[in-house]
Amino acid sequence: MPSRIAIIGAGLAGLAAASNLKSAGCDVTLFEKSRGLGGRMATRRAGALQFDHGAQYFTAKGAGFQAAVAKWQTSEDAAPWFERAFVGTPGMASPARALAKGLAVISECQVAALHRTATGWWIHDLSGHLDVPGNGSFSTVVLAVPAPQAVPLVTSAGLEFPELAQVRYAPCWALMLAFDAPIELAADRMKLENGPIGWVSRNGSKPGRPEMPDCIVVHASADWSRRHLEETPATVGRTLLAEFRTLTGVQSSPTFMTAHRWRYALVEEAAGTPFLWNSTARIGACGDWCLGPRVEAAFDSGQAIAGAVLTPS
Repeated sequence: MPSRIAIIGAGLAGLAAASNLKSAGCDVTLFEKSRGLGGRMATRRAGALQFDHGAQYFTAKGAGFQAAVAKWQTSEDAAPWFERAFVGTPGMASPARALAKGLAVISECQVAALHRTATGWWIHDLSGHLDVPGNGSFSTVVLAVPAPQAVPLVTSAGLEFPELAQVRYAPCWALMLAFDAPIELAADRMKLENGPIGWVSRNGSKPGRPEMPDCIVVHASADWSRRHLEETPATVGRTLLAEFRTLTGVQSSPTFMTAHRWRYALVEEAAGTPFLWNSTARIGACGDWCLGPRVEAAFDSGQAIAGAVLTPS
C-alpha cells in the first residue's frame, strides 16, 4: 500500500479521493490554492451577506453518490432544494468540509511543479521548495484540478496524459447582488436558454440561508462569458446588472454588487474516462472533466482514482 500520498486540489474530486484513501489507512496531504474547500461548490460571504456563486445545486443518480448525499443529509451538511436537487447547508461547501474532516489540508498553496527523486515525489509551489511534512517522500501524486491546470504539472513531472488536451470548458461570469428589501422575480430560480443571462436565483430560497438581505446570484451564459472573459469585474458587473434589469424589470439599486469569473466553470467536452493513471510513476488525475459537467461526476472520479491508487502495481 502507498505510504504517503499528495493530492493537489481540495475540490470534491480531491476530497472524495482523500477521504477514501485515509479510510484505507493511507497518509494523505491535500494542497489547495484557495483559502476554502470545495472548488466551484463555493459560497461568497460579505458580512451578513451570503451567495452560492459557483455550483447552484447537485443531483444524485448513482448509488455511491446517493449514499454520500444521504449521509450529508443526516449530518445536516446537505438538504433538498427542489425535486431531486440538493444543496450544501448552510453553504454549498458544507459537503466538502464534511469530507475534509481529519484530513491534512495545506491551503493558499499554489503548486507549480512536481519533481521525483530516489526518495519520492517533491511538491513545489511558486516560490520553490515547500517545507511541509513528508515532502520528498510522497509515493503517489493525484492531480484533482481543472484539466488545463493539470497539464503543466504533468509536464513538470516529465509525463504526458494526452486525454487532457481534449477537455473543453465553458467559462462563467457570476454576478452577486444584495437588496435591503425583497425584489420581485418571476421565480426564485430561473434557467434561461437564450440571451446574456443563463441563470438567476434567490439565495435565500435555499434551505439554511438567511432570507434577508435579499441576495441574488446571476450567471452569465457561456457565450456571453467568453466574449467578456478578460474584462474587469467592475465592468462586467455594471453590464450584467443592466441585463438583469432588462430581464426582470427590477430597477432597485443593489446595496452590494460584485462579480466573479469562473474560467473553468462547466465541462463541455469530457475526457471520457473516470480518471487518468500512470502506474509506473504513480501519478494520476481526476475531476468532473473526466466524466461530465456534474458535481456527482467529480465525486465519482475521485472515488475511482482512489481505487487505482490502492491497487498494487
